[in-house]
Amino acid sequence: MNSAAGKDTMHRNPPHTPHLSRTVTVAYAGGDERRGPLTMGQANMIRCILRDDPTHINIHDVWPVPEGTTSEAVTEALRALAVRHEGLRTTFPHPPGAAPVDQVVAAEGTFTVTVLDHAELPADPAGYAESVARAARAGRFALEREFPMRITLLTAAGQPAYVALAFSHAVADGSAMAILREEFAELLAGKELPGLTSLPPVDLAAVEASPAGLRKSEASLRYWERILRTGPQEMFAEPRGRRPGTDEEARQLTLRSRRGGRALAGAARRTGHPEATVLMAAWCALVAHRAGQDTCVTAVPSANRFHARVARSVTTTSQDALLHLDVRVPAFDALVARTWGAVLNAYRHSQFDSVRLWEMIDRVTAERGSHFGRDVVFNDVSALPAPLLGTDAQNGGDAEQELTWGPPQTLPTRMLAFTYRTTPQLHISLWAAPSLFTPEEAEGFLAGLVLLLEAAAAGDVPMEALAEVTGVRPAERGPGWLRVDGCWVSPDAVRETLGRAVGGLPVRVQVTEVSGAEPYLTAYIALGDTSLTPTEAHRALTALIPAAGSGVLAPSRYVLVEHPPATPDRSDAWRRLQIIEEGTGRSRQVRHER
Repeated sequence: MNSAAGKDTMHRNPPHTPHLSRTVTVAYAGGDERRGPLTMGQANMIRCILRDDPTHINIHDVWPVPEGTTSEAVTEALRALAVRHEGLRTTFPHPPGAAPVDQVVAAEGTFTVTVLDHAELPADPAGYAESVARAARAGRFALEREFPMRITLLTAAGQPAYVALAFSHAVADGSAMAILREEFAELLAGKELPGLTSLPPVDLAAVEASPAGLRKSEASLRYWERILRTGPQEMFAEPRGRRPGTDEEARQLTLRSRRGGRALAGAARRTGHPEATVLMAAWCALVAHRAGQDTCVTAVPSANRFHARVARSVTTTSQDALLHLDVRVPAFDALVARTWGAVLNAYRHSQFDSVRLWEMIDRVTAERGSHFGRDVVFNDVSALPAPLLGTDAQNGGDAEQELTWGPPQTLPTRMLAFTYRTTPQLHISLWAAPSLFTPEEAEGFLAGLVLLLEAAAAGDVPMEALAEVTGVRPAERGPGWLRVDGCWVSPDAVRETLGRAVGGLPVRVQVTEVSGAEPYLTAYIALGDTSLTPTEAHRALTALIPAAGSGVLAPSRYVLVEHPPATPDRSDAWRRLQIIEEGTGRSRQVRHER
């Protein structure tokens, strides 16, 4: 049976003192009791829930309550949602120290509603409701027993005004919250909800475990592995960048632009492609241009609800689609045409066993000597039936174009964007890592996106003209940086990091130019009396790469010598030394007599 949270999972007090607080226990019954394995999306999110800060992984929403609605009507609507959706009646039993492998659906149970009654609500009631919902995200959900929604009903003199909610990400994602919000409003309006057309989580897990589902997962892993082996390991590789292993706090920057909405519609009409495809092409073009990359690799989290069986399922389908788009085309129209196929390919490969995915990522990045950086995330929720906007997103003005700064948020990526609306305004919120984007550069990026759309609405835009059209300048790296294995690399940063990895031994990193191909790196290490193999050197280096500075990629080959040459700054001097052992550090080595 689902139960309310215990004391160890209670959230912080909301940031406003209510006139009166009380707790209402609501019982529900009428569903079926079921048990089954986890879905791939549930397993993916539970992995994050058990590892990450709850304020980062839990999610929240605010549902307005129409004037004249009684508190009893609100609780009845919430009860109806709990009975209707198995995901809301689901817990995940597991022994201490282990991750769940099953989900259990209760036939009956209870949940609690905290009622905060005020003589009158604060001057900004929607913003206050948002702060209450956000505060409820604190505290880890007890997966094995806690009802997956923390519900607060805000009232003024007994009159309901808002329901502020925090959700466990194991049972809901942004799309699921939007569906629940829509159905809650319809229930309060006295409408009868239609029959469910999408699968509940237990049935979705069965589909995923079928032979066809397993083949789909295997194909997704192969697709991801191709990108991880050949694409850039980090989109924003530049001297001032920091690696994805070091989170940063970034402020929310919101664009509301009627100009952008008109331009996007015009570009879609002119090119004959859907607005979503044109916007994705513009986003990728500008990201790759700013990063100085030939390809754009961006995660697209909302992409995996394109199939009818999950489109309106109240569960979490939070698995990335990974878009890999080659931007080496003469002009923007060709990129839009290429984007359509690339997006579909990414969508088709967004269902996978997340445990096996991360095992593959660890294996591939160790072999490549890289670190996969989820640098760029683009989440377009504008097509949801009831978009998850948040109060800040709903209360936009009517200006032709405005940029506003909001609160900071810890960012486990370099660039995160949500598209909330495309019409009548283009409405995007952006979080950009301050180590890479000054406030002026972040504003310039969103303004540049609108300029690109306006130019694309008027005619085809040469890709070489992006800087002129948008005002966005590519990253500056300096002469020491070069492309190696599809990645921007700083040999000096590789030498410094490898030196630390091998305990301060003398290191020389040599760049070998190859006609018609990218150069490669060879690392020379002077051992002295130290015992070391290429495999040990490679393993020590790859352990440091996630937290190292930007631009660090493992050399293709390690050459071990006894002592450094008398002139250690000369590459030819290192090449003339007697070799003790050499190899890639990734396979069988060649050992020489000392």
